[in-house]
Amino acid sequence: MISLGLVEEEADRSRGMKSLFGPVHGMSVAIVDPDAERGRTVSGIVCTLRPSGLTPRITRLTDFANPQALKNQGAEVVLIAVDRNRESALETINALGHSGATTVMAYAESADDDLLLRCVQAGVREFLHYPFAPGVVEEAFHRRATRGQLTPDTKEVIGKSFVFFGAKGGAGVTTAACNFAASLAQESKQNTLLIDLDLPFGDAALCLGINSRFSTLDALNEANRLDSSFLARLLSKHESGLYVLGAPGTYRRIPPPTGSVDQLLAVASKSFDYVVVDAGSRLELMDTRLFDLVSTIFLVTQVGVAELRNSNRLITECLPAYSSKVEVVLNRYTAEMFGIDDRAIESALTRPAHWRIPNDFAAVRRMHHTAEPLRESTVLRAIKKMAAAASDQGGEHQDRKKRTGLFGFLRA
Repeated sequence: MISLGLVEEEADRSRGMKSLFGPVHGMSVAIVDPDAERGRTVSGIVCTLRPSGLTPRITRLTDFANPQALKNQGAEVVLIAVDRNRESALETINALGHSGATTVMAYAESADDDLLLRCVQAGVREFLHYPFAPGVVEEAFHRRATRGQLTPDTKEVIGKSFVFFGAKGGAGVTTAACNFAASLAQESKQNTLLIDLDLPFGDAALCLGINSRFSTLDALNEANRLDSSFLARLLSKHESGLYVLGAPGTYRRIPPPTGSVDQLLAVASKSFDYVVVDAGSRLELMDTRLFDLVSTIFLVTQVGVAELRNSNRLITECLPAYSSKVEVVLNRYTAEMFGIDDRAIESALTRPAHWRIPNDFAAVRRMHHTAEPLRESTVLRAIKKMAAAASDQGGEHQDRKKRTGLFGFLRA
């Protein structure tokens, strides 16, 4: 084990001045790499980032040091190689990554999905592929410098949450949820998250053309350590500005919902202005606090005997405690379809329908074929009205301080 402090390669040359790293005297960088030559190269790259000759203090190690010693020395950034001694590296990262005071950046010449996932779970904030592409390290340090520090355990829950729930499979829940969430993100300019809980075969990410290494199941399986920072590492960002936590791309066993769904939604609501949940038709979610925690339950149905019967049973038998939250959405609506008029629909639902999304098969088919949100159409216009009403545009919600920074390092 190499003792810390033996390899102090650069001393502060100017104190109290600000650079890319913030106050120079406060930036201490540790580089841990069993490959001494590569470690020297990484050290040199970090040193070239200094503007106007200002230099961070760099400690280079060729063994995985005592994490507590790194903390005691005050290492604010630790770049650690994870492709030579994986388990020792992960043990060190795990000890450092959740302290809040140290930003851990991992790098490797190659990495499989298992290594990437384990790094994220251990607390890595950035994963870089070596040799580094031009500007990659500079961008990582810039994100570190501008990243806001959110304290998820004490921050007030002020985000609004919405769940889309289907009266029957195939009702169009995912189409409505995806376009509603994308519209919220675009129109409100607020941080918005879409969570796919229609497990294991949810296809919200697929509909938006997103392919992510991480999924809702990764969040649920790690619910005991889930916080805003960990959640942020699992997300993908759509070009609309919407953040997405999709269902897994391959079949995986679903854990019992228990408190994991509750924890996921609670953390998401502390981190985002708006959270939209695609719940499909999963009745087992009634055993969680999902419907307690959301602001609005959009019950998506169609005008058909089976759909209206299911809607009646859900409203009168499953959701009576949430009656004030339920808003019925008639999807693929055509006036007097199958000879069922508005009076019959209202009688079956025991209430008027709040929203009507017209039937436009060509527009929806185009969305699914192109893996893009709906383009201008009667369907999109109806969904945008729902999003505008939900976002309180022009009201109190517009005045909230926009939370940026924590998610700034995420890439589409």
